[in-house]
Amino acid sequence: MLYEEVKEHLVNHIIPFWKGLRDEEHGGYYGYYDFDLQLHKDATKGCILNSRILWFFSNAYMMLKDESLLKEANHAYDFLVNACYDHKNGGVFWSVSYDGKPEETLKHTYNQAFAIYALSAYYQASGNEQALSLAKELYHLIETKCKDEQGYLEAFDEAFEPVSNEKLSENGVMAEKTMNTLLHVFEGYTRLYEASKSEEVKNSLKWILSIFEIKVYNPKLQRQEVFFDRNWNTLIDLHSYGHDIETSWLIDYGCDLLEDKELTDRMSRITNALRQHIYDRAYVDHSILNECENGVDNTMRIWWVQAEGVVGFLNGFQKENRPEYLEAATNIWNYIKVYLVDHRENSEWFWQLNADRTPDKTKPIVEPWKCPYHNGRMCMEVMRRLQDKEEKVCQCTNSTTKN
Repeated sequence: MLYEEVKEHLVNHIIPFWKGLRDEEHGGYYGYYDFDLQLHKDATKGCILNSRILWFFSNAYMMLKDESLLKEANHAYDFLVNACYDHKNGGVFWSVSYDGKPEETLKHTYNQAFAIYALSAYYQASGNEQALSLAKELYHLIETKCKDEQGYLEAFDEAFEPVSNEKLSENGVMAEKTMNTLLHVFEGYTRLYEASKSEEVKNSLKWILSIFEIKVYNPKLQRQEVFFDRNWNTLIDLHSYGHDIETSWLIDYGCDLLEDKELTDRMSRITNALRQHIYDRAYVDHSILNECENGVDNTMRIWWVQAEGVVGFLNGFQKENRPEYLEAATNIWNYIKVYLVDHRENSEWFWQLNADRTPDKTKPIVEPWKCPYHNGRMCMEVMRRLQDKEEKVCQCTNSTTKN
């Protein structure tokens, strides 16, 4: 049932919505759609948004074999290469104007990682060798220009001179390194490794995992720290519930690719602890809280956090055979489809909900960070994991768990 429901939602709700945002005149996809369902055709187009859309349609095509999805991926790819990519200095801009001119020329490691992720998936979907070549080029750019001996630096100007990291810093701190960027460099590299089987990329993945293990994960608190200075000193007492449940399955996925039992066993102790702590601490009212700063919970329900909760707990069930995790995944999905999905015509998901489950009307439906990456990936991960396995899943849904 879970498989069929998320497939139906992907095919009949998410995909049609994003197809409808295709900009036939200027390329790419429109960058802003407000809460009142008004399309802003002259809005900035975030390059992260475009990369994630390219990944989404590439992956959806490989899963559903619908040729129209490959056409969408082709459209997104053309815009990324022709508008978002800096052919003079290398790398991907932060944003471009509605008609594809460089707007914010910041080069951020996070942006480069998502372009790698998208280009690698597009290569797998289309066989376009130029896409794989560009993904490899961006990989070497990160490794040569965005890295020090301890990890990845983040924010650079157009020519890759370091600048302050406002884009990935929040909660009143200015971080030189963040867990979030490191996680998505890891994710981008996993897809490049899948596409290329490069030993160089494989070694980078192992190095990143060592940073998570030694610098990012806090074993005493069983959480990841979030914002750091250059030397990985944490800057704030913050527990990001969404990132922890997301990390729990992304690292497991990467370890499966690396096929290193000793490394997998070590990292598994961390990912199991992250998942369990989220289940105990943040899984409330069939959904996951946002975060906890200085011991105070933020109780907003954010769209991407719920999507990651479904995948994270489903992964935990498959990995540890614990029925309470499956029930949590199912409960969060039921919460999503009732409260987070915007059932108005020509809409998708709300950005966030208040504690009383009403949508926050100040947040748009689409903007540079709000895209089909988290919810589309949730649907495709559920489908990938549950295809031909629904009978076993159904047998486990009668257990009693917390809510």
